[in-house]
Amino acid sequence: MLTTSIKPKDITRKWYIVDAKDKVLGRVASKIAPVLEGKNHTYYSPQWDMGDHVIVINAQRVALTGNKETDKKYYRHTGYPGGIKSERVADVRKKDAARLIEMAVRGMLPRNRLAKEMIKKMHIYVGGDHPHEAQQPEVLEV
Repeated sequence: MLTTSIKPKDITRKWYIVDAKDKVLGRVASKIAPVLEGKNHTYYSPQWDMGDHVIVINAQRVALTGNKETDKKYYRHTGYPGGIKSERVADVRKKDAARLIEMAVRGMLPRNRLAKEMIKKMHIYVGGDHPHEAQQPEVLEV
């Protein structure tokens, strides 16, 4: 038996749309990440970026369970001594609601060079409108 391997020129990319309104953040991210990786295809190969494009609308209305809105913090470091910064989820949502979904999905992607290319195929919009009607996106159920 021969193992067939698909080449990057043979990859066909689809467009999917996800409505995040009143959906739990982690569940939305866990549905989006495999689609960006291309694991929903039968010809998946980990060395190529085979993923599809995903449009996320209503990012402002994504839900969090429990007290995460006030208790959960996101940390980052500036690189200088004592340079740790933290933000609550409520502050992140107020500044840039799309960043909540982006950070959740980015954490579920592999930690390699392809992850940068995969995350570029995710288009997040705070409201319900998006400029990708020409791509005829299919609905991805969450």
